[in-house]
Amino acid sequence: MKPVHYYYLTVGSWYLSFGIQSVAFAWLVTFVLEESAARVGIAQMCLLLPSVFLLLIGGAFADQYGGRKMAMIGQLVACLAPLALTFSIFIGWFSYEVLLLFGLIIGSAQAFITPARDGLLVEVAQGRIQQLVVRVSLIQFGIQTLGYLLAGMSDTIGAVIILSLQSFVLAIGFVAFWRLRVSETLAEAKQGISLTRHVVGSILEGYRSVIRSPAMRMVVLQSCAMGTFFMGSYLVTLPLLVREVYHGSSKELALINAANSIGIVVTTLVLMYQGDLKRQGRALLLAQGIACFALASAALNLGLPLLMASLFVWGLCGGISFSMARTIMQEQAPPDQRARMMSFYSLAFSGSSPLGALLCGLLASWFGSIATLVIASTGMLVVILFVAMVSNLWQFTPVKEEHS
Repeated sequence: MKPVHYYYLTVGSWYLSFGIQSVAFAWLVTFVLEESAARVGIAQMCLLLPSVFLLLIGGAFADQYGGRKMAMIGQLVACLAPLALTFSIFIGWFSYEVLLLFGLIIGSAQAFITPARDGLLVEVAQGRIQQLVVRVSLIQFGIQTLGYLLAGMSDTIGAVIILSLQSFVLAIGFVAFWRLRVSETLAEAKQGISLTRHVVGSILEGYRSVIRSPAMRMVVLQSCAMGTFFMGSYLVTLPLLVREVYHGSSKELALINAANSIGIVVTTLVLMYQGDLKRQGRALLLAQGIACFALASAALNLGLPLLMASLFVWGLCGGISFSMARTIMQEQAPPDQRARMMSFYSLAFSGSSPLGALLCGLLASWFGSIATLVIASTGMLVVILFVAMVSNLWQFTPVKEEHS
């Protein structure tokens, strides 16, 4: 197979696993353990928390030692984590604390895999970055939908089988990284400099590159807001809404997650047919603004079909947001810093998600899940309007910026 096909396989493996994990983890903590809203938020925070501390380090390591090597290590650790959780369930040791430990381990693995894999994208793109980003997004959210539906059977087939399947899927991704052959642009080794000093210097260099680019700076800010308000709602508030308002379980969780991902897939297919967008920043702002109203409409409590419709529209907007944000970051990044640039993007989104998970859990315990969706939508809309007013993102066009 060509390198790009192995790359597609690594993406498909990770996001099929992610789809399974998203539903299974929420089901375990919300329905099996029946934890409170605040403890659900804490559990999701532990799943996401390693990104805050490790994403930038993961990006620096990938630039220095090679994205393929770091991704293989992370994928192996991620493969073993569901097996360990399965063993704890099988022997009767499963508890809230064990689930938190699982979240911390697999979250740490993700912090190294994500920037490493994203940094490899340009090496297999052959100049068509936006088109490859769109195709990767299609694979990501299409296969993720399948993961949601598989995990939706958790009530029927049990957690042991679902988690074992997740581990097997991750093992396929490990093999794909092993077979992937690319010519990577690695950072020049610095003799006489300790590993710690080199990693810190590498991170600071990447930070300065982001700050110098107005487009990347605004994308990182928006991604941080998305992680706080959108991801917190997705991981914490919506499962609580299913439990408390719709009295559902893993099946209903799978359906609303699938509706969101199908919306993303539809938009991604349209982008593939349409070709490259010229006003990437404008598309990003408009999509995120409409997404705020779609998420707020999910709080109307008009029945499960309309809830799924709201999340489908939310997904339509998400397909544009993810594709445009990643394209802007990839195109504006210096060639030898791409993994670090993508680690800053990932940190903005995934790194702010623990705060979002905790915030939404606390808000839901105080005001209820319906009011929390409205609060989160309003907060995100305020950030979008701020970015539109203070930046030139509305007029941004995909012209490569110069990096000094």
